[in-house]
Amino acid sequence: MNIQIFPRLLHFKQPAGTSRGVYTTRKSWYLILTSKEEPGRFGIGECAPLPNLSCDDLPDYENILKTVCESFQSKQIIDKEVLRPYPSILFGIEMAVRHYETDSYALWNTPFSRGETGIPINGLIWMGSYGKMLEQIQKKMEAGFRCIKLKIGAINFEEEIDLLKYIRKHFSSKEIELRVDANGAFSPKDALEKLKRLAELDLHSIEQPIRAKQWEEMAQLTTLSPLPIALDEELIGCNTSKEKEELLTTISPQYIILKPSLHGGFSGCKEWIETAGKFKIGWWITSALESNIGLNAIAQWCATYDNRLPQGLGTGLLFTDNIEMPLDIKKDCLWYNPDGKKPDIYSIKQ
Repeated sequence: MNIQIFPRLLHFKQPAGTSRGVYTTRKSWYLILTSKEEPGRFGIGECAPLPNLSCDDLPDYENILKTVCESFQSKQIIDKEVLRPYPSILFGIEMAVRHYETDSYALWNTPFSRGETGIPINGLIWMGSYGKMLEQIQKKMEAGFRCIKLKIGAINFEEEIDLLKYIRKHFSSKEIELRVDANGAFSPKDALEKLKRLAELDLHSIEQPIRAKQWEEMAQLTTLSPLPIALDEELIGCNTSKEKEELLTTISPQYIILKPSLHGGFSGCKEWIETAGKFKIGWWITSALESNIGLNAIAQWCATYDNRLPQGLGTGLLFTDNIEMPLDIKKDCLWYNPDGKKPDIYSIKQ
């Protein structure tokens, strides 16, 4: 198999606000596998590290990617051990190889890939002004979402509490599940008090209440908090099996959130799931602002697990110049249409 790299800059339909700043563009590198022996057959993968977050968001990322691809082309194998420090690259190559081997965007044979069932997802509310967030909430509720996730930490905490109260005024926890994501915005000093306030609103969980790499403080929170805690950024950079087990045994979170681009590709996330299972820690899967190419691969892989929790796979419609893929959101589920129009090799190279 030969491998080529095609960089592409994607543009958000509207600024995507997080506690780390606002994204207006998103760079991805697409890998295309071809073979002289099988003309017309190809595999596509997406490598998309998140700026200022991914452990492989490095100044020489493109050169590293080229070196990895040259090694793959020479050896024709994925060296997963060597690629542990580069999760977004490992994910892109795993995706491209799987696509090439199956000769289909339906990467695994599941009811989802056959278009028989959808994957329940959460409706994501981006950070913004009180009015903008309220407008998003109203639209998600009208669309029929049964799980809504709010990114918090950008505006006044009392205003965020008011937004959550607005939802609870209209829907009980049995009708709408509420998740919040602080992206590490709370300080260890006031985090527990804020978690107690949030718990009064009958939330499902909070992601990353304090910033990562504060294991002692986070472990204390997971012990004392009345609100279940899910780890996200905390997992970044823990790339070996030993590191994963050490983190989970030290902090003992109620949940972990897995993003293949950030947490080791398909193989690395499988390790996280197996390790979490040992300690009865829950988990769900989410995308990390990939284009529809990466989103489809994550969804196809997600569907191989029997996880009944709403997943975080609703970020594929964010870009003005996204690559067309037969994915659609109906009410609160992501669906794949096996008979829908799919991208060819030329649309990726443009």
